[in-house]
Amino acid sequence: MEQSLTLLIAEIPLFSDLDYEETDTIQKMLDLRSIKGGSLIYAQGEHADSMCCVIEGELEVVKQLKEGGERLLTTLSKGDSVGEMALIDGLTRSANIRAKTNARILILKRDDFNKLIKLHPQISIKILKQIARRLSMNLRKTSEAASRAGK
Repeated sequence: MEQSLTLLIAEIPLFSDLDYEETDTIQKMLDLRSIKGGSLIYAQGEHADSMCCVIEGELEVVKQLKEGGERLLTTLSKGDSVGEMALIDGLTRSANIRAKTNARILILKRDDFNKLIKLHPQISIKILKQIARRLSMNLRKTSEAASRAGK
């Protein structure tokens, strides 16, 4: 038997601070999609208007290089999210996101997140705190790597 969408959402770290009722509220704004392996989900350089969370399968984050070719930056699996900055700044994508395997993902569109901010500010604050924690951790890793490279 397949888990309910509310229970699947509860397993995603980005939504880990939400209680059951809050999780039930946000699930109404999420779009569950099945993706075939090899399919492009987000293209580097395109306008960013949504983020996604992995429910099942694996996604690859791949950077197109100016000199041609590409570099695999990371692989995402169940519980991971990508594209959170699209909820905040709506700028262009910095990398391609494609399905490494068949996958199921949850999509949260920027417009829906903006509605959530207006209608349910407490839920939005909890999600934004998780996004800030994630960005902070990534910045710390980048700073640490840069300081090691400078030695």
